[in-house]
Parts: sequence; structure tokens; C-alpha cells
Amino acid sequence: MGWAHSFPVSGGVRAGRDWTRKHLQSLPWTADEPDTVDAVVLAVSELITNAHVHANSDAHLALTWDGDCLHVSVHDEDTTLPRRREPEAGEPSGRGVGIVQMLADELDTRCQRHGKAVTACFRPATADQRAGR
Repeated sequence: MGWAHSFPVSGGVRAGRDWTRKHLQSLPWTADEPDTVDAVVLAVSELITNAHVHANSDAHLALTWDGDCLHVSVHDEDTTLPRRREPEAGEPSGRGVGIVQMLADELDTRCQRHGKAVTACFRPATADQRAGR
């Protein structure tokens, strides 16, 4: 099960959060996992912001639920891979990749023909329980 949508540089971050929250409601585990939903929405916000600010690109968001992991992928048009950096004290930027790494179970970045994709995997606890893990 999955969804995809593009969010323009002009005003796409809030729209991305709202769109994500709306689509997550259709997944069977989200009512029991509000903290995971909040983590996904925060990660979406950070990834879309990074695409807009660092790649100066629209953000192409895809959410894919495979029964084990919710894959949150953001594609932009810059081939430069993101890197975690230590922000200076008081600096308002530089924390996005670190935040997503802390929230997600996995984080993967890949160069693609016309840019890059950053994908975070979120495994809700209730999905593990249903699978008998």
C-alpha cells in the first residue's frame, strides 16, 4: 500500500505534514501508535525541508507500507547526498539528518539519475506484535 505526492518549494512543508498525517490514518496500526505517527510526520517535515533548502528542489514524497515497515522516501533533484553534521550552538540549521536518524529504524540515501532519494523506515511495535515477533 502506498501513496506519492510532490510538494513545491513554496509552502510544501506544512502541506507535506498534513498530507502524511491524513494518509497514515488508513493504516491499521496508527491509532495504537501515536508516537510513531508523530515521528513519521516530523521526519517528513525534516526531509521535505532539506529538499527545499539544500537542493532548492521540489520534494517528491512517497509513503509505502509493506506490512513490516513504513518507508518514507523523499526525492529531490540534487545528487549531493546529505550528511549528518554537528551544528554550531545557536545555529538554526544542521539538525535534520540527525533528527531523522534518531527517529527512524533505518535511513538510506541513494543517488539516482536525476537527484537523490532519502528513505527512512519506521517499524511500529504493533506490526511486530501482529507478526509474532
